[in-house]
Amino acid sequence: MIEVVNLSKHYGDKKAVDGISFKAESGEILGFLGPNGAGKSTTMNILTGYISSTDGKALIDGIDILENPIKAKQKIGYLPEIPPLYVDMTVKEYLCYVYDLKKCKLPRNTHLADICRLVKIENVYNRIIKNLSKGYKQRVGLAQALVGNPPVLILDEPTVGLDPNQIIEIRTLIKKLGRNHTVILSSHILSEVQAVCDRIVVINQGKIVADDTAQNLATSLSSDHRLLVRIDGPKDEVEALIKGISGVEKVIVNTEVEKGVWEYRIEAEENVDIRRELFKRLAQRNWYLLSSRSYELSLEDIFLKLTMGEELSSAEKSKLGNKGGNK
Repeated sequence: MIEVVNLSKHYGDKKAVDGISFKAESGEILGFLGPNGAGKSTTMNILTGYISSTDGKALIDGIDILENPIKAKQKIGYLPEIPPLYVDMTVKEYLCYVYDLKKCKLPRNTHLADICRLVKIENVYNRIIKNLSKGYKQRVGLAQALVGNPPVLILDEPTVGLDPNQIIEIRTLIKKLGRNHTVILSSHILSEVQAVCDRIVVINQGKIVADDTAQNLATSLSSDHRLLVRIDGPKDEVEALIKGISGVEKVIVNTEVEKGVWEYRIEAEENVDIRRELFKRLAQRNWYLLSSRSYELSLEDIFLKLTMGEELSSAEKSKLGNKGGNK
């Protein structure tokens, strides 16, 4: 439904987007992530026809947004981070205005009533928008994106500024919309992306560095060579002991979980199992290993690893299909 092919956008010598490609199929919710300045907003602006690309293509249901923008835009519902509301209108007046602007052919009253019921704004239908809460304004913004029942929805930070209950409601609504629409969701709230999206694309410095499900990314960047252990012993000496084990690449001391017991995050070389050697050395010093488990990276860990300059191992790059090397 959405296909990006070798898309680039240059501003003079700066490459805001550098030859990226990805697809979002019908009925899929795609999370689009990236730090500030990564090229995420530029890509979304190209997809919505707001700006043009330098090279490559952005196809909406097979229609090139640059070559046939009107036809392509008819298939898109867009909610920018700041909803495009006319705050002196009532909700009814505003949605009727959007209906006319989009030249919608669906039965006006029935169609708008269905949208209002879906996003739960029936009770504010006749109220002036400027008097609504942030949550209701966000819902009205989502309602305008749904006018005309477009098959593609592009949502930029749809829950920003909402309270926890409103966030849960909007997330639930997005998952419901994903059954019948192709959704691209941009968000800085990584837990939100993990909860809602079927797949995640991470962009950094204009290039795609990961494209997979959150679970697969966690599995790709996590394995038995990462351990989370709790040890009863002097912190500095324990840390030095662990670092002295052959194959250990990194040791991070987390917190003191109880008096004299510290939690350590250990990363070893790929396919190196340090557990027996660790146990033996601790036993020689009468320091107690209270717990040990392998751990998977959280989406936050993965995001930081992919975008904050932390070098991936060759094995990790291989598991990511070499996308992790585009840094």
